[in-house]
Amino acid sequence: MTPAHGPDAADASAVSTVVDFKGGSAMIPASRDVVHRFVTHLAELGVAPADTFLDTARLVASELVTNALRHAPGPCRLALTLVGDRVEIAVSDTGDGYPTFLPRDPVRVGRHGLEIVTRLCGEVITRPHAKGKTVYARLPLT
Repeated sequence: MTPAHGPDAADASAVSTVVDFKGGSAMIPASRDVVHRFVTHLAELGVAPADTFLDTARLVASELVTNALRHAPGPCRLALTLVGDRVEIAVSDTGDGYPTFLPRDPVRVGRHGLEIVTRLCGEVITRPHAKGKTVYARLPLT
């Protein structure tokens, strides 16, 4: 899989949307709504993702936003960008810690979000910036 890019490498002609959230748990369902609108816009442009794409993209975005809320309370940014045959889902927050995998534990309830996102997207990349970090995941359209 091609590594996810940072904002400085984005194609200026790419289809994208960026939403800033002020914080709080309302940003989790709001992130799913943003994804829904973005995928609807892609369809209007003639981009036809797999039937399961919308639900999967909503799950990935809400998991990344949930992690931002849990580990870096405060504002965060959700950016969705069409990059070739994938949609890059990027969440920026003010936290300085990196997401990490927990040891395998089949009886653990919850805290599997990063594992789920990585399984669906193939990889998750975290890049620091001056005021926190951005977590990038690319989800195939098909």
